[in-house]
Amino acid sequence: MKFALVAALASLLAASPALAQSPAIPPAGDIVPREITWLASRPSDGPVLSTVRQIADEYAAQHPGFKLDIVETPDRPSYLQKLETLAAARQLPEFFDTDATPFADKLRQQGLMVDTAALLDSYGLTDQFRPVALNYDRFGDGSLYLIPLEFGMEVFWYNKAMFEAAGVTPPATLDDLPALCPKLAATGVLPIALDGVDGWPPQRMIAWYPFRLSGADYLDKLKRGEAKLSDPIGVKTTQWLASFASNGCLAKDFSAQGYTDARDQFTQGKAAIYYMGTWETEAMINEASQAEAVRGKIDYFTLPLTADETTGANEFFVNSGIGMAVGSTTFDPLVYDFVKYMLTRYSELYANTGALSPMTYTPEKLPNDAPLYAKIVAEIPKLGSLYAVPWDTQLDPKSNTVMQQQLTLLLQGNITAEQFQQAVDAAIAENAPRFFK
Repeated sequence: MKFALVAALASLLAASPALAQSPAIPPAGDIVPREITWLASRPSDGPVLSTVRQIADEYAAQHPGFKLDIVETPDRPSYLQKLETLAAARQLPEFFDTDATPFADKLRQQGLMVDTAALLDSYGLTDQFRPVALNYDRFGDGSLYLIPLEFGMEVFWYNKAMFEAAGVTPPATLDDLPALCPKLAATGVLPIALDGVDGWPPQRMIAWYPFRLSGADYLDKLKRGEAKLSDPIGVKTTQWLASFASNGCLAKDFSAQGYTDARDQFTQGKAAIYYMGTWETEAMINEASQAEAVRGKIDYFTLPLTADETTGANEFFVNSGIGMAVGSTTFDPLVYDFVKYMLTRYSELYANTGALSPMTYTPEKLPNDAPLYAKIVAEIPKLGSLYAVPWDTQLDPKSNTVMQQQLTLLLQGNITAEQFQQAVDAAIAENAPRFFK
């Protein structure tokens, strides 16, 4: 059985001779209520799923017999394995979460995803989305097969009181960041809370230096094997990453900590810094759920600069999170109609949770009248034209797995920067030529 699954997946990932046709939009026929499924990789208690559940209940009240079954797998590695299994068996559900990864691009080429650019145009909703939200979910050729349900700037949340007690200030440069750790640790707090289970937060760290020095150029070459981690940018980056271990920046067991574990370390006053997006704003302004040492003491800073940066202070990770794909094999008038209803209702309900909508809607009254939320909203119009791209959405799957595994070892101080470079360069040299052919 395992061999058969591997063979099916290999067949799926084979390059397609031509792009398969997306289903007709809108699909012909009547709306027949039934149960549909969304394979989701998001926090169960997060604003996206909470908002969609509310909308699905409304729709069900108007369409007896309808039900949206949300199958949650917030652990990203486990989710991706489930997605690959269903894709190989040609059993993808009505909706499923994915980034615009090389793997998702293969699904698109196989005709397993609905063209959401055409879908949004048919609803007349394209212009209501923030351009950066849509652009983040596009594939390399500019096509759009995902619907953004989030929008956020990725920031370093920090505890102002802890910084003051340690006699430190937000870092002006990336080199200043690991240098803060010994002083913060000396006060008895964990310098940086990090979700290691999901793989992508540590991978953000390896993306910071290259983005500041080269924008997207280095990653574009690295993923194809045209550049290496043993090149000057890679050497600078990996040596800098190694300093997080030597400076005691992270918990020794960070690789076993999940999304909520890291967030709780920060909001319960155990950690001084927490890197995550502004989709966590509600947790940052909800003082009732915070420890006394945290209430009223949270602020944020954005990605620091470097000595030779080519990107600006207002350019960093700005994205719309993991997108929602619409499966083509189950696309029918019901799915078409529900998506239209969901998007018509989504922006207002989502924004009222305190999260930033991927659409341009802004609530008339800011949630909780929180100054922190107002600060974030005011920063959006000032954003630059470039934004960093997550490495886990760009590398081929096998090389990405190797990088995530080796990053854990590097950040724990169990391997050297040189050993990390060798392992990842070897993986890319072996896998990238076949994947990007």
